[in-house]
Amino acid sequence: MPRPEKHVLVCTHQRPADNPKGCCSARGGGDILNEFAKEIDARNLWGRLKLNTTSCLGACEQGATALVYPEGVMYGNLKTSDVARIIDEHLIGDQPIDELKVPADVWS
Repeated sequence: MPRPEKHVLVCTHQRPADNPKGCCSARGGGDILNEFAKEIDARNLWGRLKLNTTSCLGACEQGATALVYPEGVMYGNLKTSDVARIIDEHLIGDQPIDELKVPADVWS
């Protein structure tokens, strides 16, 4: 398998419904994953891009989240409508989308 240009990790972590942190799964993580897969497939980008699920990325309050490597850019509060834009602007155009990024202090 050739090395992909970008790797997208979508959080689909699950917690009990009464957990105060919540979880990406309850905030649409599965829908985000499916939308990425659908868009990547429709654009014939498999190979250039790699898509995987992941457990908790640590930004639960920002869910649903996705992390893009090699840049290490984490997007949060994602909606399915954000996916095409992420693909167009960041994954293809190499321009991360500032207004969709999680706050910088998530990494501290």
